[in-house]
Amino acid sequence: MNLKPLLIFAFIPLSAALCMAQTPNPQAEREAMLLDRIAKLEERVASLESKLGPPPAPPVEVAPAPAAVTSEDRKTLDFLKDTTINLNLDTYYEYNTNRPVGRVNLLRAYDVLSNNFNLNQAGLIIQRPPDLAVGRRYGARLDLQFGQATDTLQGNPANEPRPQIYRNIYQAYGTYVLPVLKGLTVDFGKWSSSLSVEGNYTKDQFNYSRSFYFDYLPFYHMGVRAELQVNDKLAAYWWSVNGTNQVEATNGFKDELVGFTLTPTKNISWSSNYYMGNENPNRVAVAPTGPIPVQPGLSFAAITPAPDGRIHIFDNYASWQTTSKLTTMLEGDYVIQRLWRHDAPGESAAPSHVIGGVAYARYQFNAHWALAGRAEYLSDRGGLFSGITQALKETTGTLDYKLDEGLLLRGEYRRDFSNRPSFLTKDQGILGKQQTTFTAGIVWWWGRKQGAW
Repeated sequence: MNLKPLLIFAFIPLSAALCMAQTPNPQAEREAMLLDRIAKLEERVASLESKLGPPPAPPVEVAPAPAAVTSEDRKTLDFLKDTTINLNLDTYYEYNTNRPVGRVNLLRAYDVLSNNFNLNQAGLIIQRPPDLAVGRRYGARLDLQFGQATDTLQGNPANEPRPQIYRNIYQAYGTYVLPVLKGLTVDFGKWSSSLSVEGNYTKDQFNYSRSFYFDYLPFYHMGVRAELQVNDKLAAYWWSVNGTNQVEATNGFKDELVGFTLTPTKNISWSSNYYMGNENPNRVAVAPTGPIPVQPGLSFAAITPAPDGRIHIFDNYASWQTTSKLTTMLEGDYVIQRLWRHDAPGESAAPSHVIGGVAYARYQFNAHWALAGRAEYLSDRGGLFSGITQALKETTGTLDYKLDEGLLLRGEYRRDFSNRPSFLTKDQGILGKQQTTFTAGIVWWWGRKQGAW
């Protein structure tokens, strides 16, 4: 405690009294007296301070210790860390220069309407993949989807007996990794087909619209699949499924696929697939007769004799990261289908087939701007894809502007043409040999899932 200020103030009256006294040379005497007094007071204060010690330090605030994380808290945190919840919103406006009747763009997969503000898809993806680093060999994924694309993806009653009950479940499968070589991954459920280089989520594609081949080849399968990672460069896989675009089978045959993906360098990847199936139903839906099934839509009558025959799909595609900014891709497909003649057992009808390919290129100018192109040829002999024999072609140019990670603006020009009238025009009942569209798409996505969805 500092006593100097108190003592000095205490002697102010004394100073005043001395100043009032009249003595010879009073000013000098007063100054001498005051100096003597001050010196003595300073000695006294110093003596008192040495006895009292230094002043106490101000109190230090101590932060409370953090609460300990319980085992239950740790389980919750690990679950949230390993599980991603992701959403996407895909919208577009398109103009067709044909001004088609009903504003319908024929032979398109997702961008099916023109002169219309459209919700292509709104999706929710929940995924918890296996993580061998922490000893978890199992995982699962669920994709829910709503909008125009759900009608395209889920199929129709011609190949899916009850499409409405599965329409919004784009993918739903569980995974287990067996300790074989680099890992044997087994999935069971419904998953997106890997036939065709293009996929469902627009943000991961070069173009906004999809190719003819994406529209023609299967969108999804239901069954079991296994992928063996042989080494760092080669993966081989096998499927056994109900059919193409079939959650519920239309016959008792199980389609099969074998294939591989080869990655000789980090910039080159090649996938080759062979698919063999029977897509001919052996039953037809009828009105309920007799006991009504627990679930509606399960009343069938047998088709006698049932159509037979096989479909064979040869699908190959490769990608090449040519430079840090330029990526190119090529796809080649051959599909053949035969039907056995019922009036001549053992003989087959003339086969129908689809053959052709697609070339892609994309140049990334910077983090925001990119330009992509696509050129395609599809020969449809027997009308497997379009219903008539024709040669289809299309060219597409797409300009991207990514405002930020999770928000993409996409402008596109596309021209489809054929050697046969195949596209709607403004006149009812009159088809044209070409259609040209201009599209503006806006795609949003958010979530912790990295890379392609």
